[in-house]
Amino acid sequence: MTRQAAHPMLAVPDHDEAARDDYSSTFRHYVLSTLTPGNRVVHDAEVVPAFTRAKGRAPATRQELRQAMERHPYHQMWGSLLRVSQEIMWDGLEGSVHRQLPKLIARAQVKRPVGSLYLDGSFVLPRYLAAVDHHCMPGSYSAEVAEGDVRAGAIYDRGVYIYHHGARGSLHDANGRMLAAFLNGTYPGFAPRRILDMGCSVGHSTVGLAKHFPKAEVHAIDVGAAMLRYAHGRAEALGVPVHFAQANAERTHYADASFDLVVSSNLFHETARPALANILCETKRLLRPGGIMVHMEVPYRYKDLPLLEQVLRGWQTFYNAEPFWDAICSIDVADAAKRAGLVDVRSGYVRRSPDPVKEPRTFTDQWGTGPDFRFIVTARSSA
Repeated sequence: MTRQAAHPMLAVPDHDEAARDDYSSTFRHYVLSTLTPGNRVVHDAEVVPAFTRAKGRAPATRQELRQAMERHPYHQMWGSLLRVSQEIMWDGLEGSVHRQLPKLIARAQVKRPVGSLYLDGSFVLPRYLAAVDHHCMPGSYSAEVAEGDVRAGAIYDRGVYIYHHGARGSLHDANGRMLAAFLNGTYPGFAPRRILDMGCSVGHSTVGLAKHFPKAEVHAIDVGAAMLRYAHGRAEALGVPVHFAQANAERTHYADASFDLVVSSNLFHETARPALANILCETKRLLRPGGIMVHMEVPYRYKDLPLLEQVLRGWQTFYNAEPFWDAICSIDVADAAKRAGLVDVRSGYVRRSPDPVKEPRTFTDQWGTGPDFRFIVTARSSA
């Protein structure tokens, strides 16, 4: 795994911490690349034949196949090791971040910012976020352990890089570049003056998108104060002006028709069914006439996947603290956008581009679930 690009807000690992990072990343990669295919072997050779003998037919639904697979020792072993690989990662990161936390808190207190940070002291976390530690990250996105805390952001920044084996670039900004490539390919010549990134976490995608539109005023929202303090400090350290604010994407504090472009990257699967509808309605409210929406999500549409792939992807729902994962992979998000009143709604798979200018992107019929693919739903606000 290539080393993550250092910046003043990054909790830089020492020798032993870096070795542990490499181990947890390699362990996870081994489970995914070497052990995951074994599920197909036991599915074909044992699970489906046994189910067919007992029922007189093959499994007909994702739920039936999941229950049958979960009775097999190989699938149990695979799921246990996948969960342990993530717990090892978080355990190592917590110690590393806590060792450096006072310095990180101090660095986040920017004296002459080019962007801004707004925190809402009365903010109430939605229950779908308060009730679970998403991705099994201790404290999830919102826990605070100190005055001026940045712990959640510091852990997430390192963790998500390890989780994806560095595949999204040294600054983990590939989703922002993908959004830019998609905008270039689908809406050529579009030059937004004001942009809102919903569910920005530490601003990985935000910074990538802001670099592509340097003349735009870029705003970004998330729910966790510690996450946003870190995001603000990180963007400032990278010299990118972003206006961060604590807000619920279901109902923000911005005025009607405030933005030319509203985006998100992997926000929807962290929410809930009513929240999804509310976020799309809020997107419509915030867009100026003719403004553009681009929401990016994980590239798993169950309608395009065989049952076993659905079961393997749906593991996140039951064992990785992602309760809305199965649902968002099944929901017709484009239809939900239409019901929210948006127009010119389109959706599909998009392949990442390393250079949004030289390699613009639009929808592809080719389905892919690797790090190069994402699912996107886009629309306009009526003029």
